[in-house]
Amino acid sequence: MIGAFFSEATGVLLGNKLRSLLTILGLIIGVAAVIAIQILGKGMSGAVSGVLGTLNDQSFFVFPNARQGDFSKAAIKYRDIERTKQLFANILVAMPAGSVDRTMSTGHHHARLALSSDADVSFASVPLVFGRNLSHDDVATSGHVCVLTNAAYVRLFPGGENPVGESLRVGERRFVIVGVRGPPTQGIVPVNFGGDVAIPYTTYEQEYLRSRPLFAGRFIVRDANAIADTEKDVVAYFKSVKQGRAEYQTFDRKSFSSSVDGIFTALTFVVALIGAVSLVVAGIGIMNIMLVSVTERTREIGVRKAIGATSFAVLAQFFIEALLLSLVGCGIGLLIGVSIGELVDRFALVRISGVVPALPWFQSIAIAVGFATLVTLLFGTYPAYRAARLDPIEALRYE
Repeated sequence: MIGAFFSEATGVLLGNKLRSLLTILGLIIGVAAVIAIQILGKGMSGAVSGVLGTLNDQSFFVFPNARQGDFSKAAIKYRDIERTKQLFANILVAMPAGSVDRTMSTGHHHARLALSSDADVSFASVPLVFGRNLSHDDVATSGHVCVLTNAAYVRLFPGGENPVGESLRVGERRFVIVGVRGPPTQGIVPVNFGGDVAIPYTTYEQEYLRSRPLFAGRFIVRDANAIADTEKDVVAYFKSVKQGRAEYQTFDRKSFSSSVDGIFTALTFVVALIGAVSLVVAGIGIMNIMLVSVTERTREIGVRKAIGATSFAVLAQFFIEALLLSLVGCGIGLLIGVSIGELVDRFALVRISGVVPALPWFQSIAIAVGFATLVTLLFGTYPAYRAARLDPIEALRYE
């Protein structure tokens, strides 16, 4: 019985192809828009994670608030950064942020690179391909050792050899290469929170800072769950050092990612509401066309009732026609929305961030099926009910 209803409904809809297509067009656009936005929102969150992929989750930066008038008033000293380790138990590493550009050479190869500081607990979460990271002894003794990024390694050692133990000359100073990091898992917009060559922060202070004022500090905490409280403590301390005449702000991966996720969630919700409006319009269109179909087929309904068709059979027939329109519209919208979202993710966001986010297939299918069911129940039931309620005698007399 149900199979016969579906077969007849399919024949009716195929007999009016253009009208059926125009009827479900709004449904296709609405579902495609909602699903594409859901996927793109997920992709943008993944892109942010990719761009910040090299930043240690236990690290944060403190730097002057850009909105204050005199930026120089917020300059801090190296000893103030060092003192935070004594004041706050959660701070494991405290060091100056920033870098200096220097001409570096190894053998016959020269390059202008950024030299920065690091510690035995690195800010970068990029794995090593050669050697080791800086050690506690390197930091404690202000050792003349360094770790290269992949960018520096490619420029200084184009032959691809293992450089561990080789000398790197930075001006008149000599550093021994102890490690090389691999390429970061980022796309075409790499974000480097350090320099190209990292040396112990104690060495960096002695050789390059020499007690000059700083505008930013980098910190690594023991407990990442308490990072927000530690940030507040460090900011309050720096403000007390300046006797309240300077303002500071912080940056860490977790809070930044959460803020960006919140923005994209809000935008996704707003755009989804706009898409929902088109779905309501599409549902009204389906109801309108089904009412026209009931009017056009009034005599047919009268004949069917006269030869024994029940009101339930007529109701089921028109309800299934509305259901098929909804299913086809939502199904096509699902395919278009997923395709658009995946294409933008893979050919834009993935290239930017280097991260391939998992597509929300279950969520997309649930949205499509949910809208199909909702549209059918809200806008398909009334025309079907009206058809089932027709009086067979009056229907047979209808011209």
